[in-house]
Amino acid sequence: MRLIDPHTHINPHAAASATLADILGYHYYTELAHSAGLSRGQIEEPGIDPKEKVSRLIPWLQTIENTAQYSWLLQMCQEFFGFEEERITVENWESLYDRSLQKMSQPDWEQQVLQHSGLDQVYLTNDFDDPLTGFDTSLYVPCLRTDDLVFHLGKPEVRERLLQATNSEVSNAESLRQTISTLFQHFTGNGARACAISLPPDFIPGAVSDAAADEVISLVFSGSTPDADQLYKLSRFVFWTLADCCDQFSLPFDLMIGVNRRVYEDGVFQGQDLFDTRVSLIQYKELLNAFPRVRFPISVLAETNNQELVSYSWIFPNVITSGHWWYSNIPVFIERDTRARLQAVPATKQIGYYSDMYKLEFALPKFGMYRRILSRVLAEDFVGGRGWSAERAIGLGRRILRGNVEEIFGPAES
Repeated sequence: MRLIDPHTHINPHAAASATLADILGYHYYTELAHSAGLSRGQIEEPGIDPKEKVSRLIPWLQTIENTAQYSWLLQMCQEFFGFEEERITVENWESLYDRSLQKMSQPDWEQQVLQHSGLDQVYLTNDFDDPLTGFDTSLYVPCLRTDDLVFHLGKPEVRERLLQATNSEVSNAESLRQTISTLFQHFTGNGARACAISLPPDFIPGAVSDAAADEVISLVFSGSTPDADQLYKLSRFVFWTLADCCDQFSLPFDLMIGVNRRVYEDGVFQGQDLFDTRVSLIQYKELLNAFPRVRFPISVLAETNNQELVSYSWIFPNVITSGHWWYSNIPVFIERDTRARLQAVPATKQIGYYSDMYKLEFALPKFGMYRRILSRVLAEDFVGGRGWSAERAIGLGRRILRGNVEEIFGPAES
């Protein structure tokens, strides 16, 4: 079965890895190695040669052989690079490095990875000022990422990017609303399929009047320094405007809820953020009620929040369970969360999985992990437990893996 990956961080201009350092440099490996004892300075030394970086990480792989992430690495090396041993060690890594470099240097390496991984489309995470040029948007599908707009518009450099990208002037609520609409026109005109954002635990969306927004927008765009309450008001106005544009332009709005940034301040790059179980989807009730036509694929970080997400998708027609995000992306949590969703949520309202990958090679092991779990759940709960035929269970699996992605975001172009 060929796949559509509905959420990644792929750079379409350099989608596949160039060296083994691109694979081992993925934050899962650097943060686990750092957690086990490798210093941040050894991992993030400026200008470090790719092979030298790999040589520093390899000795620490023995400390993470028990993890799901190590199994991803081993599968990639075995299937893509012909590695035949059971462990990657200080004795065998150099031959693996050289063999992988030879493979990745081939001019059609990107196409090899796409074909072997069975990927028809890869959804991106595009900055709001991305020109969306120089790549095939039918293969690498644009999605408007809006974190900077919502949470960093108080920074002069972000405002300047916005004004340059839209050729606009902003002074009040209406002009900012039109500017954001211009972004949506640009993205949808280039084949965008979704708007997306990651959200902190304490954010509560809500409507902000134009009169209240005018004051803070005028202040911010004149170069003055707003206080925290004013910035929060601006964030809420921009977020609500994004939801309204999703309604107007018929785009789903991906919400990834509950991440606390920079909890571990001395962590490696992308290894500083954690979740917070104090978040609740009740904070989004006004949003979900206000925009019934907008589909909200929602991802959560904690297992306790998954039960809440299941319940919201049970009740709200516009809430869709989406993937297994970040710290929930290990088999024990995936299996429990998948069982809960399949037992309680309409089959048409579940996006089974996305890779969240930065390099194409990771789709193969990540989707492989999910497919094995989904197959087991379907076999045990539906074929064995409820007497379904294998064909009927496979049909449900296909809907969860691909059918709903095409229904919610739009079909893959042939």
